Amino acid sequence: MDGAGMTLYLFLRDEPNVSNCYDACASRWPPLLVDGEPVAGEGVDPALLGITERTDGTLQVTYNGWPLYYFARDERPGDTLGQGVGDVWYVISPTGEVVQ
Repeated sequence: MDGAGMTLYLFLRDEPNVSNCYDACASRWPPLLVDGEPVAGEGVDPALLGITERTDGTLQVTYNGWPLYYFARDERPGDTLGQGVGDVWYVISPTGEVVQ
């Protein structure tokens, strides 16, 4: 989860530190973007936190090499409506693993 309690997801079709979600995909699954280095919040292992540059030059937060995303239909903190969508979108655990 991010600092506001919104759920973060990973995309199984991504490659380590490379996002493969753009255009319509990114509209439905907005990437977690930063302007500089991300800051680890409570329960986040700073050693697993990183960034990757997207094709448009923006910086997307990664965790354990997974680019991180929100799900556009999640409206409230703690919502997990994106869990398991298409068998390729999953919540990421505090240890940086897929939650299935």
